[in-house]
Amino acid sequence: MAATALQMTIPPALQRLAGVDFTSRPTKRKPIIVALGHAQHGVVRLERIEAHADNAGFAQWLASPGPWLAVFDLPFGLPRELVLALGWPTEWLALMRHYASLPRDEIRATFAAFCNARPVGQKFAHRSTDRPAGSSPSMKWVNPPVAYMLHAGVPLLVDAGVHLPGLHAGDETRVALEGYPGLLARELLGARSYKSDTRAKQTPERFIARKDLLDALEQGRTRLGVRLRLTHAQRDDLAADAAGDRLDAVLCLMQAAWAGTQPNHGLPLAIDPLEGWIVTA
Repeated sequence: MAATALQMTIPPALQRLAGVDFTSRPTKRKPIIVALGHAQHGVVRLERIEAHADNAGFAQWLASPGPWLAVFDLPFGLPRELVLALGWPTEWLALMRHYASLPRDEIRATFAAFCNARPVGQKFAHRSTDRPAGSSPSMKWVNPPVAYMLHAGVPLLVDAGVHLPGLHAGDETRVALEGYPGLLARELLGARSYKSDTRAKQTPERFIARKDLLDALEQGRTRLGVRLRLTHAQRDDLAADAAGDRLDAVLCLMQAAWAGTQPNHGLPLAIDPLEGWIVTA
């Protein structure tokens, strides 16, 4: 059950790049963050960061003309094992439309019943990409609620007509890839935590970790072979964001820069067309 990813057709230097830290319920206090930039000769320049306090503003950004390539911190698919067990559609677009039609309380009850019927240690179903990426299963509805992020985010991508390689054909000048900032952060920090939404956990140790992470990105100490270029003001702004949303968007921007130089956008030649794949995993 595999789909062939499309070859990149836009020269990397001509692409605008974006990294998106998504939230399923955007507000002024917790908006959707978009880090915008471009890459040339292995250097990623952060141009600006935008904050969208509602889905309407974010949808307007998604409709902006290409060419651009963006990496989104939200799952693009559900585990095939889960879909088969629930008897849901096994074609991606039909599945996403069915999933989007369900209220969140029904999603929570359905997924909880699935988990409760399974043995300890195997409660959640996983996509093929979850373990190599070290990401949470896309059916998880708490800590973090990525199932709700999929529920809110993927319909916006479909409605905007963007291209999701290996999953859904759209405007190939506007390419959307699934990313996971934690994958790059772990490469550079190991198990050190660099962010928290809880004020009591926004410690000096996490502030130091954010500064160390930024130093590593600027020095290019990653397997991606790209280096971040920041102004002093941008560096201070990213380090000061204790929740880490802006930094997560920049991590996705770095993954987008790498994907923009790779055949097939950095995706495996064959991916499950129901589950999708996390770029750089």
